[in-house]
Amino acid sequence: MKKSKQFWPFIGSAIAAYAVIQLLISMGILDDFYSNILIFMSINIILAVSLHLIIGITGQFSLGHAGFLAVGAYISAIVTMKLDLPFPVAILLAGIMATLAGLVVGIPSLRLRGDYLAIATLGFAEIIRIIFLNIDYVGGAAGMQVTHMTTWTYAFVCLFVTILVIVNFTNSRHGRACISVRENEIAADAMGINTTYYKVMAFAIGAFFAGVAGALYAHNFYIIQPQNFGFLKSIDILVYVVLGGLGSLSGAVVATVLLTIVSTFLQDYPETRMIIYSLVLIIVMLYRPKGLMGTMEITDYFKLWRSWKGDKQHGK
Repeated sequence: MKKSKQFWPFIGSAIAAYAVIQLLISMGILDDFYSNILIFMSINIILAVSLHLIIGITGQFSLGHAGFLAVGAYISAIVTMKLDLPFPVAILLAGIMATLAGLVVGIPSLRLRGDYLAIATLGFAEIIRIIFLNIDYVGGAAGMQVTHMTTWTYAFVCLFVTILVIVNFTNSRHGRACISVRENEIAADAMGINTTYYKVMAFAIGAFFAGVAGALYAHNFYIIQPQNFGFLKSIDILVYVVLGGLGSLSGAVVATVLLTIVSTFLQDYPETRMIIYSLVLIIVMLYRPKGLMGTMEITDYFKLWRSWKGDKQHGK
């Protein structure tokens, strides 16, 4: 989005979308159920896009994203419920503490690759969950009651900033260095790129926004419990990224929207919900093994369409 041709249309579309949805909520056309779906969808997109930076762009197989989500959720809950500080401060502190947690796990473990890194990050997430499980200050296994503060405005602003930062990071020289690490880490290292530095940087940025999502998550529900941040939560976030297409931010967003809607409207059928949900995943992956978008973005499809239209007009 460094080019104004892409930047300003994105800004305008985002503001228009926010204004329309906020108007519908204010007029009561979108009730609490649908507004909550939009907020939950925004939280999931933030998680998916932040993990996309780690897995899709830098190529680091992480299963610890639920750990950063938990750090953000509990830190923000402590800031608002125990320290009586404003919610925006809680969101910022949640992101910062999740970043520190990302550095703690990232610096020693990102020398690992592939499955070994996945196991290390999964172990980190479980350590975080067990720590909160045994701290009475935050309620332990019973959980911690949190006041509902997350609104559509907070969710939208955080989502907007997350996408803007990650898109611009990906298009920067740092992002290209991360992509080179994903494509061939040995060759990138041979060309003088500090691969460990860029892996840690991507991990820290991804952890920051996961912490922000944790703050929104904690204040969207009235109670948070350690079991909400288990292994299956990390798998859910991973599914969003893989289903959308590794390397495609647009794909991660589309897959998150699709699966959030499917999961929400199947809540009335608890016996068959996971069966149908799993069938959707299987069918999509059978017919789109590279994900819904592959490695392409929505803008790439627009360019192809314009190119095809131009060739058709010239009789090619």
